[in-house]
Amino acid sequence: MHARNSSVLPEQPAASRAAPQRSRWAVVSALWPYLWEYRARVVLALLMMIAAKVSNVGVPIVLKDIVDALNLKPGDPRTALVVPVALLAAYGLLRLSVSLFTELREVVFSRVTQGAVRKIARQVFDHLFSLSMRYHLERQTGGMSRDMERGTRAISSLVSFTLYSILPTLVEMALVIGILLVKYDIWFAGIALAALVLYVGFTITVTEWRTHLRREMNTQDSRANQRAIDTLLNYETVKMFGNEALESTRYDDNLKAWMTAAIKSQNSLSLLNLGQSLIIATAVTLLVWRATVGVVNGSMNLGDLVLVNAFMLQLYVPLNFLGVIYREIRQSTTDLERMFTILEEHRDIEDAPNAPALQVSRGAVRFEQVRFGYGADRTILDGLDFTVPAGETLAIVGPSGAGKSTLARLLFRFYAPQSGRILIDGQDIAQTTQASVRRAIGIVPQDTVLFNDTIGYNIAYGKPGASAAEIEAVARAAHIHDFIVSTPQGYDTQVGERGLKLSGGEKQRVAIARALLKNPPILIFDEATSQLDSHNEKAIQAEIRAAARNRTALVIAHRLSTVVDAHQILVVERGRVVERGTHAQLLQAQGLYARMWDLQQDMAAHAGESAALA
Repeated sequence: MHARNSSVLPEQPAASRAAPQRSRWAVVSALWPYLWEYRARVVLALLMMIAAKVSNVGVPIVLKDIVDALNLKPGDPRTALVVPVALLAAYGLLRLSVSLFTELREVVFSRVTQGAVRKIARQVFDHLFSLSMRYHLERQTGGMSRDMERGTRAISSLVSFTLYSILPTLVEMALVIGILLVKYDIWFAGIALAALVLYVGFTITVTEWRTHLRREMNTQDSRANQRAIDTLLNYETVKMFGNEALESTRYDDNLKAWMTAAIKSQNSLSLLNLGQSLIIATAVTLLVWRATVGVVNGSMNLGDLVLVNAFMLQLYVPLNFLGVIYREIRQSTTDLERMFTILEEHRDIEDAPNAPALQVSRGAVRFEQVRFGYGADRTILDGLDFTVPAGETLAIVGPSGAGKSTLARLLFRFYAPQSGRILIDGQDIAQTTQASVRRAIGIVPQDTVLFNDTIGYNIAYGKPGASAAEIEAVARAAHIHDFIVSTPQGYDTQVGERGLKLSGGEKQRVAIARALLKNPPILIFDEATSQLDSHNEKAIQAEIRAAARNRTALVIAHRLSTVVDAHQILVVERGRVVERGTHAQLLQAQGLYARMWDLQQDMAAHAGESAALA
């Protein structure tokens, strides 16, 4: 019965199609160092494998002797029991040895495979967090998660098939063909060798031809997966616009494309299976025919016929499995290739060699003629120059798109400026380690995204291992403690994926509590009260002022009412500082800040009148 490989592996995303392809042996060689860490286990497992194959080849030889011993002529005075009993014992021992050495091999080698899977998966995970913000803004989460899933699964397949299927098959083939060559005429070995060469050649040729069909199937599968994930992440938007049918149709279009590619791939697989079966059936028939002729003309006895037939049955299994192995290796290298491509993804931001850790004493921040753009044709900051003295609060205000939030990303070293420097306590952060810079800074972002865990866990993320008392203290400071204890599970309340079970204001208060718990010397508030109503905004502003006391604070704001107490306010427009001063000084200057202030005051007055009329 011909073994079939009907497994369906999903697609490569668009990014992977653009990635340079390498040979499958290059992928295997990249995997080898991870295995060689367990070299003692690898060698021991190889010895177990050879012992199992030698035992397996010995089974038909003993079976031949048993048949010959029992094939006695009438009246033969020899005892018909002594020899067969010993041979039967040897036969049973060899059968047991095959299973014993095979299972021992698996026991010895399982730690090697799983250790390699764990190390590579961890390395890819860590590498993803070392890549720049630019990479993560351009990536497709659904496709990348499939790359990692398929890559880790492919490691087990490659290790199992390459080291412990191909090599054992070659060993068994060599033993069988060698015995046939020594014991019988050259036709037996010639037919077996010809079948092997023809089978391998046919399998490789057809599998290479159908590789592009598989790649197309994988591509369509990843597109469908990305479409599904993107739609589910935007569940609320889809429902609000009533576009369920539209999204379902778009998803189904991807599924139809995948189905078409999968059918073509399966049909080509059936063709491959049929050709392999034809080669095997022809070879077995020829060999049994030669053995039958030998028995008839007296050059071979009945035991030889049994031996040749048993060898053919043993050859059939590894030959048939060899086709499956090649297909699996070809598919697994395709899957593993993309995961290794992720590992080779270039880091835009890297620590300088032997970079020291940032030493923060006071926390003064300086932007020195900083120029930055997300692309060559899109300048965001154009020679920005300012200082935030240690322990003071500096506010950045200006129209949308002026580059205010970009300042926080540059300070965290998510991006590097094209020119200019950013200094903390006189140290160029580009010359210090990224980890030490980020330890020194806390942030309350404009768009707070929470982990799908408890409220307590999300607050404690600012200081892993914080005590319950510390978590409660910062929750009270952020004015969210009362809400938390009003829920049935309290601090164990689940917030849902991306925090969707909480309102915008509740998420922002969790973010404030998290930043307070981190207790860094430098704090950034990026539109930190944008999701709060006026009452809560005033309460939070008091806590923000308290948190910023004796710290260096950078407040990025749209509502000017939240920055009136800042030591200095910078007005940024088109990437440049166009005004600077205190709230009173900027109002007196009657420039852009004063116009923005008057406009927001008018809007607040109209909103108050509308509320009164309602």
